[in-house]
Amino acid sequence: MSTADEPVSPATADTDRTARREAGTSPADGGGTGPETGAGPETGREAIIRAARRAFTLKPYAEVTMRGIAAAAGVSPSLIVKRFGSKEALFNTVVDFRPAAAELFAAPLPGLGRHLVLTMVELRDRLRGDPLLRVVFSLGIEDERTLLRARFREQVTDRLAELLTGPDARLRAELVAGQLLGLGATLSLHRPDGATAGTTAERLADLYAPGIQYLVDGSADRT
Repeated sequence: MSTADEPVSPATADTDRTARREAGTSPADGGGTGPETGAGPETGREAIIRAARRAFTLKPYAEVTMRGIAAAAGVSPSLIVKRFGSKEALFNTVVDFRPAAAELFAAPLPGLGRHLVLTMVELRDRLRGDPLLRVVFSLGIEDERTLLRARFREQVTDRLAELLTGPDARLRAELVAGQLLGLGATLSLHRPDGATAGTTAERLADLYAPGIQYLVDGSADRT
């Protein structure tokens, strides 16, 4: 992201516009507010996290600036410092998968497959971005990618493995996580005019959830 005293190329301007759109603060959609206050305590925090998530995914940690995140979120850099303290603290918030995992796994095992698909779609809409895909596409240096993947394993895969019953729980949890990442990648790749973009969440669940549920159940004779 460019800072206020850097020249802005057309490509950078396009990236910034996309970041603002995903952060929900694009002037075109009425989501932006003044640079000092943001859109209110909770909305401002969510906009900062969305912008930071995108920034840390698209750029190495060292190239991400608080000023760039602030510009994308439509807030002032001082507001980010006030709420998060530092870039490191903001990064640690961004790489926390626990809030998404809590919602994804909040269903009994017999209906978890369908719940996972519906919740993934709902989270993507609410967060204006995928809650899990950054673990795959992060451009950080090796230490940052290692941390991101370790957090994902601990907070998503390991947590699911603890919930599953029957044999090969860890293997099945990893495969379920892969299915969720695949769903997120498909929804991202084919928007805004692909077939998935025009399909209801319920229909996506009809088609996609049975495969996930098979892995959740771990039953060789399930049809």
